[in-house]
Amino acid sequence: MEIIKHENNFNLLNNQNYLTPKQIVTELDKFIIGQDAAKKAVAIALRNRWRRQNVESDIKDEIMPNNIIMIGPTGVGKTEIARRLAKLANAPFVKVEATKFTEVGYVGRDVESMVRDLAERAVAIVKEEHLESKKGDAIFAAENRILDILIPPVKKSPSFDNTTDSEIEENSATREKFRQMLRNGVLDERIIEVEVMVDQTPNLHVLGPMGMDEIGMNLQDIFGNMMPKKRKARKMKVSEARLLLEKEEADKLIDMEAVIREALRRAENSGIIFIDEIDKIASSSGRGSGPDVSREGVQRDLLPIVEGCAVNTKYGIVNTDHVLFIASGAFHISKPSDLVPELQGRFPIRVELKSLTEDDFVKILTQPENALIKQYQALIKTENIDLEFDESGIREIAALAAKVNDEVTNIGARRLHTIMSTLLEEIMYNAPDEIESNHIIINSDKVQDVLKDIVRNTDISKYIL
Repeated sequence: MEIIKHENNFNLLNNQNYLTPKQIVTELDKFIIGQDAAKKAVAIALRNRWRRQNVESDIKDEIMPNNIIMIGPTGVGKTEIARRLAKLANAPFVKVEATKFTEVGYVGRDVESMVRDLAERAVAIVKEEHLESKKGDAIFAAENRILDILIPPVKKSPSFDNTTDSEIEENSATREKFRQMLRNGVLDERIIEVEVMVDQTPNLHVLGPMGMDEIGMNLQDIFGNMMPKKRKARKMKVSEARLLLEKEEADKLIDMEAVIREALRRAENSGIIFIDEIDKIASSSGRGSGPDVSREGVQRDLLPIVEGCAVNTKYGIVNTDHVLFIASGAFHISKPSDLVPELQGRFPIRVELKSLTEDDFVKILTQPENALIKQYQALIKTENIDLEFDESGIREIAALAAKVNDEVTNIGARRLHTIMSTLLEEIMYNAPDEIESNHIIINSDKVQDVLKDIVRNTDISKYIL
């Protein structure tokens, strides 16, 4: 299970200026080379989520998402497209592998767990947003708690108190001076004793057939409510205490009931579930016995989830009618028509992703914002070494990747990772101890010199590249 963290502030449901399909494709182009048909399909599907939310008539509830199945070899960008799409939409997103699920009655994960994971992710996203909105108040409250330890407040008691107004004013002025010192980091290294909340809930792991992971989570919640949290004094630096106390204060300020209501609404209306390796649960013959029976059972369990049903989660009911499902598979052995007909019908949009060429590899190495060359340059730059790739070197790396994919196994763009790590292994190992120059150029001669023996020997290539 892979859960994606979101980094931007787009809101699929509320932003009237939400990205158009062309703008979505433009954003995807920054990270994914080629695969225009797939980008176009997912861009339309994503924009349709916003369109449906802005339909004013009752037909809005009847508009169902067009689920997508992406077909193509490994390493061509299927998962990356879905990953980037979710980040653009700031939508609750989970990635699951179809092979992890088992038919009802067998030991393993049940298909409903993907919806429970979606609800969990939605709650995390909304809670993070609410925490961010309360950040200022939480920081101020945390500062007050630290100041209470450093400079306890002076207050006048109702009776027989000799505290004067000037003493109270002086104390208040001192606290404000310390507040400024706190904000400027002057007090960061000072050790203080802070009372922090300690969770006494036992860590429960329930082993058993499908659905038991959900029971384990519920037991955790029950014990958590029965056993109140305890405060414990701990000594720590002021800088550490600030972070801890800010989180505690922020948790006090947010309304979890409101968070859960919004999260469930967002999961239902903008949630995206990416089902990878769906071809692995397809029977190559369409009919079969043995393992194929279980595969078909998983497909049939998926039907109601993808079609639309109510799934019970620890936060409440999630209706999957408007969740967008994107499936993907290489379909080397089987084909989409080997899926049960009912499941095929739940994925009306099919897009085929093309194998990557040498020219594609050149673009992948250089153009995306997270291009592999840029990553290695950033890493080696920390050793005060400039790593330069000239055009001939980039072209040679791309040519080798295409050649090895043809001769060994086609793993798409992932081949570039293996080649780059092998090519730069000595540089990464020797830096900074034995690297004399702070400027290294990678050209075609350098690439051939390092990799020539490996590439020539196909048997070695299978293991190294």
